[in-house]
Amino acid sequence: MNELDSLVDTARAAFAEAKAPAELENAKALFLGKAGRITELMKGMAALSVDEKKSRGAAINVAKQAIEAALTARRQQLADDELAVQLRAEALDVSLPGRRRVGGGLHPVSRTLERIEAIFSSMGFDVADGPEVESDWHSFTSLNNPPNHPARSMQDTFYVDIDGEDGIPYNLRPHTSPMQVRYANQHVKKYAAQFEAAAADTTGTVKAPEIRVIAPGRTYRVDSDATHSPMFHQCEGLWLGENVSFKDLKVVFTDFCRTFFESDDLVLRFRPSFFPFTEPSAEIDIQFQSGPLAGRWLEVAGSGQVHPNVVRNMGLDPERYIGFAFGMGPDRLTMLRYGVNDLRLFFDGDLRFLSQFQ
Repeated sequence: MNELDSLVDTARAAFAEAKAPAELENAKALFLGKAGRITELMKGMAALSVDEKKSRGAAINVAKQAIEAALTARRQQLADDELAVQLRAEALDVSLPGRRRVGGGLHPVSRTLERIEAIFSSMGFDVADGPEVESDWHSFTSLNNPPNHPARSMQDTFYVDIDGEDGIPYNLRPHTSPMQVRYANQHVKKYAAQFEAAAADTTGTVKAPEIRVIAPGRTYRVDSDATHSPMFHQCEGLWLGENVSFKDLKVVFTDFCRTFFESDDLVLRFRPSFFPFTEPSAEIDIQFQSGPLAGRWLEVAGSGQVHPNVVRNMGLDPERYIGFAFGMGPDRLTMLRYGVNDLRLFFDGDLRFLSQFQ
């Protein structure tokens, strides 16, 4: 075996010992680098004759090609070994059963909202939806709650960095009451001819269309404990006409509660209270006569006759149009319906808790 054959065998052995690409590159430098064995052999040809250079150069080139081929083969082998390791680590056992796709379901609060809408729709109420980012006028002033009014202190809590036409920043609505004014304004415009005919009639025989609507949706206030959340749901209701009284409020809300809780064994109490947008105003409490909550008065809503200033902001004459409004918390109704004592459980996203309602 001559010198060049021995060099090729040495290079192959060195490449074979390399266990990683970095080690292989180090071995390559010993034979094919600028200071490698092949380079030194080429430099040593300077002292040879022309004929010797030809034969010696050809022999060295053959050795160089053999070393390069061995290097390429080892590179490919290392790449194949790395791929094999990766494939083993990511292997799929196709004999395993597939992952079961569990059917989803409605959130319990969404179930409550659908139930509320269905019950009031059966009573002839429309369902209105509106913006969650509201102007100050719609959120407060139109509801007889002007700037600096003390009743605002617990409500005007979230604002966005955009000013309204009145120069006051828009807010995240603290209740869905703005939809009462929005819907009434739209309703009056839509049926303008009927309202004008009723207003011009002096005999009292022409009746204007009634405004009967509920407005469920998300609302926002700085409040957080076992029964409150910074984001919560509310459902406002409005019935406005020429002869709508507090008696109608009691009948409608009593029928709603008994239908919602599927129990005629339920008593309502209307407690005097104060709200800027109604006068007189009342808190609505319910009492179950049987079951785990029997005998306890539970507050579920606020209500009252719509204040004349609010009726004016709806584009109607408060001397002729009268009615009632109410606001209730679907989250609290959900807690009562399903026997949950901590509101935060509904919004923690714990599937173990939510799956109980599917």
